[in-house]
Amino acid sequence: MVKMYYENDADMSLLDGKTIGIIGYGSQGHAHALNLHDSGLSVKVGLYEGSRSIAKAEEDGLEVGLVADVARDSDIVMMLIPDHLQAEVYRESVAPHLLPGQTLMFAHGFNIHYDTIKPADNVDVSMVAPKAPGHRMREVFTRGSGVPGLLAVHQDATGNAHGVSLAYARGVGCTRAGVLDTTFKEETETDLFGEQAVLCGGVTALVKAAYETLVEAGYQPESAYFECMHELKLIVDLLYQGGMGYMRYSVSDTAEYGDYTRGPVVVDERVKDNMREVLARIQDGSFAREWIAENDEGRPRFDRLRRENAEHQIERVGEDLRGMMSFLKDAD
Repeated sequence: MVKMYYENDADMSLLDGKTIGIIGYGSQGHAHALNLHDSGLSVKVGLYEGSRSIAKAEEDGLEVGLVADVARDSDIVMMLIPDHLQAEVYRESVAPHLLPGQTLMFAHGFNIHYDTIKPADNVDVSMVAPKAPGHRMREVFTRGSGVPGLLAVHQDATGNAHGVSLAYARGVGCTRAGVLDTTFKEETETDLFGEQAVLCGGVTALVKAAYETLVEAGYQPESAYFECMHELKLIVDLLYQGGMGYMRYSVSDTAEYGDYTRGPVVVDERVKDNMREVLARIQDGSFAREWIAENDEGRPRFDRLRRENAEHQIERVGEDLRGMMSFLKDAD
């Protein structure tokens, strides 16, 4: 049985007298910083000069400084800026200020696993990866709950890397839901694969293909939107709450039969072969090299794909329909 860690497993005394430097104040950065602060820990936020997030972090009651200064003044440095920016920021503003015994942390293993960041061997290197977007992580924390997290130790120079990381996980709320030991390799490769094959790439490609199939067959775009996009949340909520069995229990017998017999027609062995190819390109580092090169070249393909997808008909139809759903405005 896999070992899960919860509140009582974390020794918060390991963080006594320590300052935690959060590098970045985006989706993850703001959630980590505020949750740690609310847990009674000493937090500083490191940002670049002129960052628009400086005012926001200060308004939220946090101490803010330049990245280099925060790295110098912190016992624990958590890197929470985008993957493609981390290596340069680390080399220029973090590495020169890391001292023996300090802790360098990540919420995603990308830069350590693919060797774009190579820390000195006298610092602890670890990861706490909450399994939720930052805004969701913060929302759940403020309600007294938490999101699950993954914990990994890449380098244990002090002998306390695991304990300190587990205390950090409690500080951000992850031990309220459960923390699982993993490795930087496993977290990085499974996270990238999940995003590409299912959570982002797989889902959006499936929704667009189904929408286009109905519209091309002559059905109203609005009907296609409701069937292929809008109702997706209802099904995902059932899956989230009780797994596939609960979802199938909750839908009609007709829908359940269609699930069993037509789902494998759409997602067949050829799709699994494609998934294996996606995974192979993650495992051999070619996806990482492609993404790094894309950023080095100014993101021409990324920007083009972003524009093209924003202009897809399903986005225009959905925007109009959602504009008439007052309950969505209430939720915002």
